[in-house]
Order: sequence, then C-alpha cells, then structure tokens
Amino acid sequence: MRNLSLKQLQAVAAVARLGTMTRAAQELNVTSAALYARIRQLEEEAGLLLFDRTPTGLKPTDAGREMLWAINSINTVLETCTDRLRTLKGGGGGRVGLGVVSTAKYFAPLVIAGFMESHPKVEISLTVGNRQDTIEALRNYDIDFAIMGRPPRDFAIEAETFGPHPLVLIAAPDHPMAGRRGLTRADLAEESFLVREEGSGTRSVFEEFMSGVMIRRAKLGIDSGSNETLKQAVMAGLGIALLSGHSVAAEIESGRLVLLDVEGLPIRRDWYVVRRADKVLGPASDAFWDYLAREGRRFLPDIPGGFFPENAVDGVVAEPARSPAEAGE
Repeated sequence: MRNLSLKQLQAVAAVARLGTMTRAAQELNVTSAALYARIRQLEEEAGLLLFDRTPTGLKPTDAGREMLWAINSINTVLETCTDRLRTLKGGGGGRVGLGVVSTAKYFAPLVIAGFMESHPKVEISLTVGNRQDTIEALRNYDIDFAIMGRPPRDFAIEAETFGPHPLVLIAAPDHPMAGRRGLTRADLAEESFLVREEGSGTRSVFEEFMSGVMIRRAKLGIDSGSNETLKQAVMAGLGIALLSGHSVAAEIESGRLVLLDVEGLPIRRDWYVVRRADKVLGPASDAFWDYLAREGRRFLPDIPGGFFPENAVDGVVAEPARSPAEAGE
C-alpha cells in the first residue's frame, strides 16, 4: 500500500468514529462521494472490506481495525515528535489521556495535582467511566493509560501496581449488625444488598465473595452505576453494599457510614495503572506513568478502622494479559 495517504487514513478514522459516510464527510468537509472513493480505493488496494454495514451504522472489520491501529501508531509517533520538540525547546509540555474507573475518581484528582506541581505545562484529559467503558477506551486507543482495580485479559497490556485497594461492606450507623464482630457470610443471607451495575469490577467481586450464599436484593430495585447513589441509599437504611474502601473513606470518617466486620473482609486487591502493550507513550504520558507507579500509593485515602487483621484476606486479582495468546480468551 505504497500510495497510502493521510487523507485516506483520516477518512477511515472518521467513518469508524461517526458510523456513517455522511457524517464523516461533513466533519472532513468533503462530499460523500469523495469520501466513499477514498475508502473504496483503500479496500481495493488491501483486497479486503474495511467496514461492515450494521443496523447501528458502519463498523470496522478486522481489516478496518488493523487500519485503525496503523492510524493510532502514526498519530502517536507524530504526537511524540511534537512533545519531544517541545521538551527540546524547554517547554516541558505535552498531553496525557488518562482514564479512571469511577471508584478511582476519589483520589485521581489528587494524583494529577501532585504530578502537575512538577509538570505545570502538561495538559491532562481525564475520562471517568465504569470498568467496561474504561477497557473499551484502552482497546480503542482513546486514552494513553488507565487506573483500574482489575486489568483486562482479552488483549495484550502492560500494568503496574501502585497500592492496595480494599473492598469493604458498609451499612448505616444504626444497622442491627453495626458494631458486631466476627460476622460470617451466612449471617448476611437475610440482608438487603445494594449492588453496582453488571460489568463493574465491584459487582464481580461481590458475586465472587457471596458465591454459594443465597441472598436477597434490596426492595429498592437499582443496579447503580454510581457509588454516590449506593452510598446515599445505604445511609438511608435501604440496604448494605460492598464497595471500595477508598470510595467511602470520607463517610466512615464522619460517621455517616460504618464498616461491617465480616469474615473474609476487607478483600484486599490492588490498584493498577494499565496501558495497551502496543501503545507508545509520549514523554508527558511516560513521565505521568512513572509518577503513578512510584508515587500513586501516597494519594490513596486512609480508611478509618478499615482493616480487621484477623479476618482480612487477599482477593483474587486477575493477572495482566501479556499477549492475546497468553490471555487465552
């Protein structure tokens, strides 16, 4: 594909992002016919279709995704070149695309502030989402790296841990079990549980922890994508919830929530900083990655009374996949 041009690559990227030729043509300020001709020429040279027509729009085929990978690589090289030129000029600037799962939003701004004290000219774009959203952002090269509690296993990544991530069971201060010691999972069978949405890391841990125990759900029928909604519901006495200790530290400190002392809790997991294995980081992103791995732990919130040494166990943490073959998925 020696005649490949940047305009053709821009066309593929726009169609993949927007899902239609018409919208992509409008964004690129060309006619739909001209845009179609660019895509068609690429497909003829490759001998493969780049997009499938689906009820929800045009979706990249395997060949299209390979083309998007090439586009990302080119953009990364160009951005890296720009960042390095700025560094050579003494500007110390650059851009970082950081994604964090919603539970990490309670400390991520502090990490960013700490980093920017010594890198004031770096621009940081922060994206907050649930685990599935964050993984998709990594998969699609929408972010440079992410903070999460459980790395993906279905594509090759690089990951480093930077601190413990305990998950705890919370209740309202006047809950009948508040203050009791040595509770078991069986003691929780009749309690009303409030849970995160399907696909969240916390939901997966909850299901693993309560596996084999018949439970009932709270009368408030929500699968919440928000830790804040769950905390408010627990404080209102509508049920109990398993959440990240870092997301409830402030409420425990103020006495608005209490920890339940249950055998096997807290579940001790780790915080990871994760990127695609084939993602080339620019100087600014590389510096922030190193900072997170080295200094991230000190920004994690303290959890008052959050650890019961006689009960605490290590959670099962998914090992980072180093390649699609190793992932086995």
